[in-house]
Parts: sequence; C-alpha cells; structure tokens
Amino acid sequence: MNQNAAFGLALRHIRMQRKLTQEDFSSVSSRTYLSTLERGLKSPTLEKIDQLAETLKVHPLTLLTQAYLIKDKDVDVEGLLVRIASEVADLAAKPDEE
Repeated sequence: MNQNAAFGLALRHIRMQRKLTQEDFSSVSSRTYLSTLERGLKSPTLEKIDQLAETLKVHPLTLLTQAYLIKDKDVDVEGLLVRIASEVADLAAKPDEE
C-alpha cells in the first residue's frame, strides 16, 4: 500500500472514530479535498496535516503514526514509538554538523 492510501485510511478511521463528517472539516478543507485525501489521491502538506489533526483533536503525529502502522503491517505501535524516541534522542544529542 502506498503512503497516500495509508494516510487516507488513517484519516478516515480517526474521523469515523470521532464521529465527524467530512463537512465538519469545512473550516480547514472542502469536502471534495477531504474525500480526495481519504481516497489516497492526494498528499497533504504539513500545514494541512496540522489543521486536520486539530479538527480531529489528535496530535499530528498520531495521524501520521496511524498511517505508517497501516502501511507497514509488520510494525507495532510500541516498536515504532521506541524507534522514534531513540532517533529523536540521538539527533538531540548530536550537535549540528555544518
């Protein structure tokens, strides 16, 4: 499954869990655009992910994490979060190399 399709499924899943309609996103997106995202036909910008997550009342990383878990069925949430925490800690510990 490609990343756009996985993101679309994650977006739709969380939207349905929150009992929101596509029209509930009218302040950040048209229903047509949201439908296009949910069908995996487009890729949102970071700013749009932030706006969508705000409407869903989740952290943007929750939306992205759900998408990556859908995309890679062999990964579990705990393993993914441990990997992310380790990578962020490693990056924070190293000075910028310019």
